[in-house]
Amino acid sequence: MSQFENIKNMNGQKSTNIVFQAHHVSRSKRGQVVGTRGGFRGCTVWLTGYSGAGKTTIGFALEEYLVSHQIPCYSLDGDNIRHGLNKNLGFSSTDREENIRRIAEVARLFADAGLICVTSFISPFTKDRENARKIHQNAGLPFFEIFIDAPLDICESRDVKGLYKKARAGEIKGFTGIDSVYEKPEAPELVLKTDISSVNECIQQVVELLQEHGVFPSSATEEINELFVPENKLNDAQREIETLPTLPISQLDLQWVQILSEGWASPLKGFMREREYLQVLHFGTLMDGGVINLSIPVVLPVETEHKERLCEYKAFALECLGRQVAILRNPEFYDHRKEERCARQWGTTCVKHPYIKMVMECGDWLVGGDLEVLEKIKWNDGLDQYRLTPLQLKQKFKEMNADAVFAFQLRNPIHNGHALLMQDTNRRLLERGYKRPVLLLHPLGGWTKDDDVPLDWRMKQHAAVLEEGVLDPKKTIIAIFPSPMMYAGPTEVQWHCRCRMIAGAQFYIVGRDPAGMPHPDTKVDLYEPTHGGKVLSMAPGLTSVEIIPFRVAAYNKVKKAMDFYNPQRQNEFDFISGTRMRKLARDGENPPDGFMAPKAWKVLTEYYRSLGKN
Repeated sequence: MSQFENIKNMNGQKSTNIVFQAHHVSRSKRGQVVGTRGGFRGCTVWLTGYSGAGKTTIGFALEEYLVSHQIPCYSLDGDNIRHGLNKNLGFSSTDREENIRRIAEVARLFADAGLICVTSFISPFTKDRENARKIHQNAGLPFFEIFIDAPLDICESRDVKGLYKKARAGEIKGFTGIDSVYEKPEAPELVLKTDISSVNECIQQVVELLQEHGVFPSSATEEINELFVPENKLNDAQREIETLPTLPISQLDLQWVQILSEGWASPLKGFMREREYLQVLHFGTLMDGGVINLSIPVVLPVETEHKERLCEYKAFALECLGRQVAILRNPEFYDHRKEERCARQWGTTCVKHPYIKMVMECGDWLVGGDLEVLEKIKWNDGLDQYRLTPLQLKQKFKEMNADAVFAFQLRNPIHNGHALLMQDTNRRLLERGYKRPVLLLHPLGGWTKDDDVPLDWRMKQHAAVLEEGVLDPKKTIIAIFPSPMMYAGPTEVQWHCRCRMIAGAQFYIVGRDPAGMPHPDTKVDLYEPTHGGKVLSMAPGLTSVEIIPFRVAAYNKVKKAMDFYNPQRQNEFDFISGTRMRKLARDGENPPDGFMAPKAWKVLTEYYRSLGKN
């Protein structure tokens, strides 16, 4: 008997005069081009359970997780399929069997194409699920049956669609769990208890299952590499560091030590060696082990005298303000070609640019190597409790049961236009079905240019915004991002976005002219204001974060509030510039009602008036 006849008899095929045609493209070849991670990963994840158990919620969340980690995936949902492919089927035993058979065949095609196909169907009968498994087995494709195990009373209490109520009233006949049996899987690959586990916990269990079977590569997860000396080795490191030669570093360098030690620049193990530096400078990515977005060099400049003194050592200590903070092992010194670096990183070599000025004045050499930091960097400025590491932030999100995290980066005081963007993002996430979105309000806390509002005043102003309820303090985490500000426009905004991605944010709000500034000579914007958002939408290696595009907000004179700008009613709007805002604050005058929370404005006026006193 031929292979075709076997398939014909097994599936009760009625079509005649047909011959199965083999593909010219192999699965392994298809796997090389489907998605951005090489390798064939086609399989089906079959979610089964009562109505209301959580199949759709987990199915769509799993699809989002996999796609955001560059794994091609598509979720097939029971209700959605009955709107199209299976709209001619009812809920009789025969139709239910045919419904599941069609889904199994479609899932097989998705899997054969190299996608992970997630199916969310009650599929109450064992024989139908076993047939779905056989369809995949006969095609040589992995099939993972996952039982979404929620007690019937829990499912009925959820009853989002009101179906249980109708079934109890006799309005729906043959409803699974009420007057039609559900046959629980006897040996599923995984059981998810949705009455006691969160959606994120369930997703992690599924991902672990896929990792065990080689479907989900371990390299797809964003591991956070903290570079602190382990506690059980700290005493040995402290004794060793006293014997090592030292390299003095600046407070700016110390900020980069903090960035590296806390894992913001993962997977870097220390300051960049030349190979890493060249990849970042020329391609904006690290390329060893997959494409990893890292758009700015994380480097340590060294004067020639120190390079000559230390180049023969295998390790030396980094010292800032008389305090030894870290050990740099296996150092590699290489030429610091400053003009080339600035031209590529900033698109200009103008020495009046504040960060470029610092680059031009620093050492002629760069040194890379493995970094071991003795302890968490502290600045003792009363703000250290806000300097949360990526791991600490992830734990905070978990404690808040966040199912979505959206981040807003800022280096300026918050006015109600900023708040409008954040409020609108929260609203849109709720409309998309998220239940507990959390805002990461993440002001930049490293070096900034002299005319920016200092961090301590900004934090006071942000606290006042939360106190007045402009942003919901119960759904907001305010933390300090320790990076220096480089004013490198679209190049730098990728760095800002990726760091928030590492910390667990899935959504990133990008503003107008992010990380930009006027050209020091011409006073014209150094970067086109919309390019930051456009570059982020195209940047490689940022697929696990969704970019929330900037919407122009201005003061609506009719509403007496900040509002999204409508060019058809342009006469109603007043664009209050930063220069005008600063002048009002210096003069002790109030802005129009609704421009900024009153307590927050009071903080700002106190700061600008303090400049006059000083």
